[in-house]
Amino acid sequence: MSMTDLLNAEDIKKAVGAFTADSFDHKKFFQMVGLKKKSADDVKKVFHILDKDKSGFIEEDELGFILKGFSPDARDLSAKETKMLMAAGDKDGDGKIGVDGGLVYHKMILSI
Repeated sequence: MSMTDLLNAEDIKKAVGAFTADSFDHKKFFQMVGLKKKSADDVKKVFHILDKDKSGFIEEDELGFILKGFSPDARDLSAKETKMLMAAGDKDGDGKIGVDGGLVYHKMILSI
């Protein structure tokens, strides 16, 4: 399954191109790609696409490449952007974002 099976390719392209270096706004990005409108099940599928090592978590090193999960030619997040996104999603402070049946990640998307 690819990201474009779940999200509109044109929305992804616009969202990826909307943020220059050190300007990434995860709230706007998730809204622009349409994640806020998706069901918990669809958000879980997106999570698994972004979880490159299939550990069940998105760790900080994976998070820096999150835009590439949406579009292979996208830029990497800066260290500052990565840390800000991790802080938004890492609710228990363990340095990774987990998914519990898709609900934790879905709540994160809806709350940001």
